Order: sequence, then C-alpha cells, then structure tokens
Amino acid sequence: QVQLVESGGGLVQAGGSLRLSCAASGGTFSNYAMGWFRQAPGLEREFVAAISRGGGSTYYTDSVKGRFTISRDNAKNTVYLQMNSLKPEDTAVYYCAADWVVYGLTLSADKYDNWGRGTQVTVSS
Repeated sequence: QVQLVESGGGLVQAGGSLRLSCAASGGTFSNYAMGWFRQAPGLEREFVAAISRGGGSTYYTDSVKGRFTISRDNAKNTVYLQMNSLKPEDTAVYYCAADWVVYGLTLSADKYDNWGRGTQVTVSS
C-alpha cells in the first residue's frame, strides 16, 4: 500500500492558477498509475486526470482539457496537477489516487486502491 498526501489547494480568483502536489510514500511509486479526482458539495466524486507509470500517457476529462496538466516526478515520488484558467465550477475537494498496474492508465475510481485525504480548491467569481 502507498500513502498519499495532497497539498497546494487554496482560494483563487477565476482565471487564476494553482498547482496541486501529491506526495507518495510506502511503496514503489513508479509501479503505480496515478489519478486526480474531485468532489464538489452534494455531487459525486468525478475523474479529472490520469497518468501512466512512466508519465508517457495522460488522459483528461473534457471539462479540464487545455486548462489542467497532470505530470509526475518518479524520482520525487510526486504527482502534480497544474490548473490554469480556473473557473468557479472547478471548486471542489481534489483527491489523488494510486493504482498498482503493469501498464496503462486507470480511469475508474473503483479501480484505485489508495487515496489521499484531499485538498480544498475554491475558485471565486
């Protein structure tokens, strides 16, 4: 099992940027596909972005394409989510997740076994 801790959330005005980080420990980070999810009040947790073990493949939900970028540094055991051109509808608790895989991406929340506690992102209009 790998332990995950998110950081970098906060309050930002619409159009601004934030970079979320997720630090992993307790496992071989490079064996895990990583994902970012978010949950707004009263709504279900939704997929945001995913990245493969080596970082060569990424995938985004349509609403964040062109604005968010997922990346990872396996030497630092960290995955990032760079969020630009933020909108009020991006307001949510953001979670990172890890899935032990041989290859590929993991898109479904049900497939992830390891979750962080989340970091709040609030975008004001």
